[in-house]
Amino acid sequence: MVESAMNPPYARIRRLPPDAVNRIAAGEVVERPAAAAKELIENALDAGARSVRVRIEGGGLTRLMIEDDGHGMSVEELPLAIERHATSKLAADDDGHVDLLDIRTMGFRGEALPSIGSVSRLSILSRAKDADGAFEIGVDAGKVDGPKPAAWSGLTSNGTRVDVRDLFYATPARLKFMKTERSEAQAIADTVRRLALARPDVAFHLETEERAVIKLAAELGNEARLKRLGAVLGKEFRENAVEIDAEREGVRVSGFAGLPTFNRGSAQHQYLFVNGRPVKDRLLVGVIRAAYQDFLARDRHPMAVLFVDLDPMQVDVNVHPAKTEVRFRDAANIRGLMIGALRHALASAGHRASTTVAGAALGAATSHVASSLRWGAPKASWSPARPVVGELDYTNNYPAMSDNRPASFELGPSARVEPAPEMPAETPPLGVARAQVHETYIIAQTVDGMVIVDQHAAHERLVYERMKSEMGGSGVRRQALLIPEIVELSEEEALRVLDRADELLAMGLEVEPFGRGAVAVRATPAIFGEMNVKGLVRDLADDFAEYEAGLALKERMEEVMGNMACRGSVRAGRRLTADEMNALLRQMEATPHSGQCNHGRPTYVELKLADIEKLFGRR
Repeated sequence: MVESAMNPPYARIRRLPPDAVNRIAAGEVVERPAAAAKELIENALDAGARSVRVRIEGGGLTRLMIEDDGHGMSVEELPLAIERHATSKLAADDDGHVDLLDIRTMGFRGEALPSIGSVSRLSILSRAKDADGAFEIGVDAGKVDGPKPAAWSGLTSNGTRVDVRDLFYATPARLKFMKTERSEAQAIADTVRRLALARPDVAFHLETEERAVIKLAAELGNEARLKRLGAVLGKEFRENAVEIDAEREGVRVSGFAGLPTFNRGSAQHQYLFVNGRPVKDRLLVGVIRAAYQDFLARDRHPMAVLFVDLDPMQVDVNVHPAKTEVRFRDAANIRGLMIGALRHALASAGHRASTTVAGAALGAATSHVASSLRWGAPKASWSPARPVVGELDYTNNYPAMSDNRPASFELGPSARVEPAPEMPAETPPLGVARAQVHETYIIAQTVDGMVIVDQHAAHERLVYERMKSEMGGSGVRRQALLIPEIVELSEEEALRVLDRADELLAMGLEVEPFGRGAVAVRATPAIFGEMNVKGLVRDLADDFAEYEAGLALKERMEEVMGNMACRGSVRAGRRLTADEMNALLRQMEATPHSGQCNHGRPTYVELKLADIEKLFGRR
């Protein structure tokens, strides 16, 4: 009879040898080169480093070297550094008690160096501050050599150099699970960037055998964080981000978030730092989704870097071997603060749209011009314009033309230009309407350029924001169901929904218990009309489990309002008078979020005069 691999023969309990213990720990702490790099860089930061240099070969598997200018280690500390659970970052009180909640450093377990040393050829060269010389200790698959005197050639008079060669050579089975050298190198680069975002006061350098991948100087002063974000995430993020800064009940949320029109196809450019520690938390996903839910399509994601600072006693960082996850004592308060801070910042942006919109337009225009010159542009056909008649539900608070204005220039059905008065002394941000093109786009002249407005998208956003404001003032009207809808759930799912009954009621959904594992829905939001009640409640139960928020109901409500706004807004193809066009511009300036439609697309494009001149070779 063959023994099953999952049912080995009986054996008595015994202690594992130290080298096996370390290799098991290594599997949890350093599952790939990027994890080893993270642990070693965090050690450097805890040591007070102001410069961290990383060099990798073979994707970090052949060689991974981290050098810092921190306070260094003495000859007595080096042997302790490679022992499991030996650390300088935790101290016991008089009774021998160590508080694992009051964590104020990046590392604290004392597992990284012994774990790395058990599966690689590890060398640590260090010189303590004010020491007479440097010392080196080596660990080869758990076998220790040293410490012994060594020559120091560091960047400063003190610091540490950790050199890891042949990572996982002592556990060859682990090597089979590694990705390509390029993928592992990219993972290390992502780790360095993430840590660099948290510490703009520290210089970071990363180089491979071929080139310097990252070279970031230390940033100081009030703009240090934004400069570092721009250096890591790109100049465009720096130009299209709004600042976030809010505080409540001892918790501060700060950072920067991208405008809705500056979005990406994945959520990989969303970062969360808790007390300076980069973490991956599902809380961030729910927060971002809730804050941007009526600005972006579901398949688009904003860029954001958020920092949460709070009393260490209010957050548990000891919930994952790699310290990449945390658990908040009052997650609801932090989530509410983060969403409120994001929404406030987005509202403060007003009608602003991202600068990349103009860049994309210019790029497309340049490409089209080049193509036209190459193949020959089609000739335009013109016909007389018809009289213009149109009405919008606006108050004209910015007259553009007098009643006795000259006759319109007639350029045909696709474009209509009317003479306008001189530009006023104080030109509004979105300028003064000059023309309507293809009965869809408004052309306005600004002080230093022009604005092109998609009249349907802009008006749709205005109507949508007005509907939200009205709903917020009068509340969500409910329609009672003649026969309550009974929704069967698991007991746990039902409790999650019922715990949020008051929150759901405020949004028009009335639920109550109906035995174990079921809820009764007695009323739904009137705006929905007929709907799949059971499907919505089940989606809400999933949302509460994953995001601690009922996003399905909010998104459904905003989808309905968005459709109503779309049907109630001025359509493309409708001719507008000059007064109507200017009224639309003025309302856009006064309405938050008017720079993008409900799906994150821009409602207008702004082109500076200098950019337009480039199209014609004037610059």
